Amino acid sequence: MRSLFVRAGDGSPSGELWRHPPSERAVYLDPYIEHCPETLFVAEEAGCPPGSSLPSEDDRLVRALGRPAVLLRPATVRFLGRAAVDAVAARRRGEPASGELHDGRWPAHLHIDVAPEARGTGAAYGLMDAWLDALGGTGCHLQTLVENDRAVRFFERYGFVPHGPCPTVPGVRYRGGRVHPLTMVRSDDAA
Repeated sequence: MRSLFVRAGDGSPSGELWRHPPSERAVYLDPYIEHCPETLFVAEEAGCPPGSSLPSEDDRLVRALGRPAVLLRPATVRFLGRAAVDAVAARRRGEPASGELHDGRWPAHLHIDVAPEARGTGAAYGLMDAWLDALGGTGCHLQTLVENDRAVRFFERYGFVPHGPCPTVPGVRYRGGRVHPLTMVRSDDAA
């Protein structure tokens, strides 16, 4: 799963974070393996059912980026500096901060990664069907990026709808531009 994780970001907006796969994996894959192994489906998907012990994304980021080996990398330092400047500028403009969704209507959290060679094969549909069957009708939320048109269309086909603001993600760039998180929700009655 760890090697697939690196390839799954290829060519997508989320593939260009701070460019240190081990620490990115520590935020976006390893916690799912550690806290919710029963909901890992390989073709590759991870998520957490309601009530899981998954740490917050902020906690995962601090833990992953706080390792000395990561902080000594020039690319990571540039990313963190850019993120700080972006966050201060957004606050001055009065823009909301990106963050996690904590709402009892959508307690489950979905994270799905599909390797480039598996895109367009139907694998993602199989993963979604398995995930939604495992939830048994529980409401679910996810975050993707506004700029990831393909993912947005895919999630909309499964009944997910946009929810809340789409502020910029501090420090992250895709093709030279800023990116915006898109929280999407699917109610238990969307089936």
